[in-house]
Amino acid sequence: MLQAAVKPVSLQAKAIDATRWMDAVAVAILVAVAAIAAVTFRDYGLGWDDYAQSEYGRLLVSLYSSGFADKRALSYINIYMYGGGFDMLATLAAKILPFGHFETRRLLGAAIGIVGLFVTWRLARRVGGPLAGLIALLLLATCPLYYGHMFINCKDTPFAAAMIFALLVIVRAFEEYPNATPATIALTGIGFGLAIGTRVLGGFAVLEALLPLVLVIAIRRRALGLKKASGECAKFLLPFIPGAIFAVMVMGLVWPWSVVAPLNMIHAVEYFSQDFEKPWQELFDGRLIPIVAMPASYAPTLFAVQLPELLLALGIFGCGGALVAAIRGEERDIGRRAGLLAIVLAVVLPLLLIIATRPYIDNGVRQLLFIVPPFAVLAGLAAAWIWRRLAQRGRLAMAAGTLAFVAGTVSPAIDMVRLHPYEYTHFNHIVGGIRGARPLFLLDYWGLSMRQAARRLVALLAERHETPPNGKWTFAVCGPEPPAAVALGPAFTFTSPQQADFALSLGEFYCAKLDAPVLVQIIREGVVYARVYDLRGRSITKLTVK
Repeated sequence: MLQAAVKPVSLQAKAIDATRWMDAVAVAILVAVAAIAAVTFRDYGLGWDDYAQSEYGRLLVSLYSSGFADKRALSYINIYMYGGGFDMLATLAAKILPFGHFETRRLLGAAIGIVGLFVTWRLARRVGGPLAGLIALLLLATCPLYYGHMFINCKDTPFAAAMIFALLVIVRAFEEYPNATPATIALTGIGFGLAIGTRVLGGFAVLEALLPLVLVIAIRRRALGLKKASGECAKFLLPFIPGAIFAVMVMGLVWPWSVVAPLNMIHAVEYFSQDFEKPWQELFDGRLIPIVAMPASYAPTLFAVQLPELLLALGIFGCGGALVAAIRGEERDIGRRAGLLAIVLAVVLPLLLIIATRPYIDNGVRQLLFIVPPFAVLAGLAAAWIWRRLAQRGRLAMAAGTLAFVAGTVSPAIDMVRLHPYEYTHFNHIVGGIRGARPLFLLDYWGLSMRQAARRLVALLAERHETPPNGKWTFAVCGPEPPAAVALGPAFTFTSPQQADFALSLGEFYCAKLDAPVLVQIIREGVVYARVYDLRGRSITKLTVK
C-alpha cells in the first residue's frame, strides 16, 4: 500500500518538474527574442507607409494635447480610417527614448510583436498545457513572416497582437461559463477595444465570441432544454454589457475618428469593401493581376508557400483536430469545447470570407497576419497530441519525433538569419525558397532594401573620394523615395531620371533593368533585392517597366 501511495506522488512531482522546465524554456525563448530584437532593430529600413503613419501619430498626439482643437488627424489622407494607437504611442515614446523617431518605431514594433508571442504562448498553454504552449511559441518565433513584420508593420502586427489577446480573453470567458468574473469582463473590454480600434477587421473577434455560443446552447439544451439553456446564455452575456461600453471607450482612445460620429465604423467597413485606391497590378503565381481581381486562391496559396512547412502541417492538423474535439467532446468540457471552436474560427472565418468575397487585397498576406498566431496555437495543440502518442510507442518514436521537430524549426530559423533584415520576404521549400518565388510573387514589397542600397552608395562614394560637381548629388528612385532620401542624407537631392546622377531601384517586376553601370546590389540567396545604377553620362528617361 505504501508503494501504491508513493507512486502517484512521484508521478505528480515529475509532472510539476516538467511543467516548470517547459515554462522556463518558454521564458528563455522570449528573452532571447527580446535580446535579438534589441541588437538588430536598427537594421530594418523604412517602407512605403512609414512617413505617413508617423505623421498620423503626431497629429493624434496633437489632437489630444490641444483638447481636440487640432482635428487634422480626423481627416488625414485615408489613414484616419485605421486606428492609430501604435503611431500615437511611438510618437510619445520617441520623446523619451534615446533613439531616432523611426528607430523608436522599429523597437516599439518589435516589443508589440513579442507581446503577441507571449499571449500566443499563454493561450496555447491554457488550452493544451505547457508543452502545447512551448511548441506554439517556438513555431511562431521561428515564423519569418511574423517575425519580419514585427519590426516593420505598424498596422498588421499590432492588430495581430490585439486579436490574439482578444482570443485569449474569449477562451477565458468560456472557461468561466456561465458566470464570467469581473476581471474577465474588464479584460474583454480591453481586448475587443484594442482589436477593433486598431483595424475595423477586429469585428472578427465579436464573431469568434458569439458563434461558439450556438454550440454551447446546443450542448446545454440536452440537459436543460432549449428555454433554460437560452436563459443561461443570456445570463452569461448580460454582465458583458458594461464590458462592451468599456470596449467602445478603449476603441475611441486609439481610434478617435470611430466615435466622433455614430456611423463611422460602418463607413469604414464600406470604404474598405470597395476599391478605395487606384488599382494596380501585382505579381501572383507568375502573372500580373489587378489587385481588385485576385483569384480566390490568393490568400491560401500565399500562406501555403510562406509559412514554414512544419507550422503549416501542424496548423492544418490542429485545426481539424480542434474542430472535432469541439463538436464531439464530453459535455462537461463545455467551456473548453467552446474555446477550441473560437480558436478554429479565428483562423478559418477570415480565410473563408476572403475566399468567398475576394476583397481588395495586396502585398501578400500582411493584412491577414492576425491569422498566424491562432494558427500557431492550433499547431502547438497538434504537436502536443502527437507527442503524447509518440510517448506511448517508446523512446525511439519520441527521438524520431524530436528530430523532425528540431529540423522543422531550425530550417526557417536559418532562413531568417540568411535573409536578415528581410525576413518577411521568406518563402518555404514548397516553392523553392526566394529563388523559386522570385518569378512568381513579390518579395520586398515593403521596399526595405532601399535603405541598405542607399547606405552602400554613400559608403562607396566616400571610399572613392568622389564629390558632387554642383554641391549635391542627384538621385531617382524606383520604389519608396523617402527611405532612400533619409539614408542618403542631405548631400543628395531627389530628381527625375533624366537629371539624376544615380538611380536606386528595387528588384521587383515593375522596376526596369537599366542600361547603366551597377554600383551596388543588395542580394539574398542569389536574388537581387535592390540595385544602384550610375546614370552619369547616360540618357535614361524612366525607371519603371511601363
